[in-house]
Formats: sequence, structure tokens, C-alpha cells
Amino acid sequence: MLKKIDRGRLFLQVHQALFACPICQQRFFAADSGLVCANRHRFDLSKKGTLFFLDHAVKTEYDQSMFLPRQRMIQSGMYQPVLALIKKHLSLGDSVLDVGCGEGSFLNQLISAPTQTAVGFDIAKEGINLATNQAVPAFWCVADLTNLPFAAASFDTVLNIFSPSNYEEFNRILKKGGQLIKVVPAENYLKELRIAFFPDDLAKQTYSNQRVVDKFLAHYPTATRQRVTHVFAIPEALQQDLLAMSPLEWAATEAAKEALRKKPLTKITVDVDLLIAKIY
Repeated sequence: MLKKIDRGRLFLQVHQALFACPICQQRFFAADSGLVCANRHRFDLSKKGTLFFLDHAVKTEYDQSMFLPRQRMIQSGMYQPVLALIKKHLSLGDSVLDVGCGEGSFLNQLISAPTQTAVGFDIAKEGINLATNQAVPAFWCVADLTNLPFAAASFDTVLNIFSPSNYEEFNRILKKGGQLIKVVPAENYLKELRIAFFPDDLAKQTYSNQRVVDKFLAHYPTATRQRVTHVFAIPEALQQDLLAMSPLEWAATEAAKEALRKKPLTKITVDVDLLIAKIY
């Protein structure tokens, strides 16, 4: 079995054209150690076979204590109806970029054909390190959404699942005829958790992403919008993971969190808007 760094090296040798230098925007060439551009800006592979495209380290609140519970919940099938619908829009020969991929579980469940080329990036290095353990033969990197290290017109599909957007950059890196697939939490998303975490705060119990949806539709007026809603029965062994996988926990009181630990939720509502825009 190949080491992770060797798998990363092979990917870059085959798919170097997907990448462009985030410093000078010139094309990259694959080297034994990673990628180098014509202006000699160099990015070397880590031992885990990843590339770090940032010019400085970034500290985020997203770490293993959140990524691992999130991974287990995704793997348990919590988002299966949503992912099944997304998968219908992916073709066998697609090149796919997962924006804000975290620990890689969504991409791992969406890519099934060896002819599909998959790349995932996140600003959180801990998430990318965990993603390298996924079975999917994807390439993982740490990058900044405002300055993507990818070449123009290089991807057939950009996945934007529960993560921030940069539509100008998405338009730049998508091929003509490509597609942007965005998943946005709808009003009932994790409603049971919101009520439990904030029992006396109606403002925090209510939720709307209409502004995000409106902005997407303003950029892509011909986009399609589909609501996907289901109630997921949480396996008993994962009921504590639900509490740790969401940033909602950060704002909850210790009393609310302790009450949920003692009496965890047994079901949770997944309610999202699936937005798909074609690039012409």
C-alpha cells in the first residue's frame, strides 16, 4: 500500500493542471516534493500527502473535538437523503471540489467512481489531517476561500455544503457547463437541538438563512431550489456526538449542556435547501 505522501505525489503528477499558484496565479508544475510555479513559488507535500496553501497559520475553533463527532454522525447516515440527491447530479467523469470539506466525510460518501477526480480543502488544518484517513482517493489541502489555489475553468462541480461561499472564485474555477451545488440549513434544521440548548431564548430557537439563499439566487437567477427534510433517529451510541458536532454548543449554557448529556436527544430534524446553479 502506498504511503499518503506517495499517493499525494501521484495525484499531483496526473492532475497538476487543476492547480494555480495563489501568490502569482501562474500554472503549477508537479515536482517530487509537491508543486512549483514558473516564478518558483513552491508548496511541498506534508507527510500526510496534503498541501498547505496559506501564507500563515490560522487558528480556528474547529478541531478534533468537533470534527470527530461530526464524522461519526455523517457516517451513521444522518445526511443520507441529502447526499443521495446530490449524488444524482454528479457524473462519472466529473472533477469535483469540496469547499470547506472539514474531515472529508461528505466527499467520501459522494465520490464512488474511480473516474471521478476529487479535491477537498478547508482552512482548518486539523480537519484536513483527519480527511487523509478517508477511503475516497481524493486530494486534500489547506486553503483560503478568498484566494483559491486552483486554475480557471478546472472543475465540473463545486460542492458548497454548510460552508461559506465566494461566488467570484467559484465562477472562475468552474468550467463552462459546470455546476455549483450549495446546501444551506433551512428553518427547521436541528430544531430539537436548538430548543434544548436555548429553552428560554426564542430568538435562538428560530432560524433563517433566507439572506444566504437570496444572495445565491441573485448571483444565479436560473438556479434550482429543492427542500429536503427528514427526521433522523440517532443511534444510542452517537447521541452525545450530536451535542458536540455543532457550533451551537459554543453559545449554550453549562446547565443546558449538562441536561442534554443526562437526557440526550433520540431524534433530530435535518432540513436543508439544496441549491444548484449551472455555469454558462
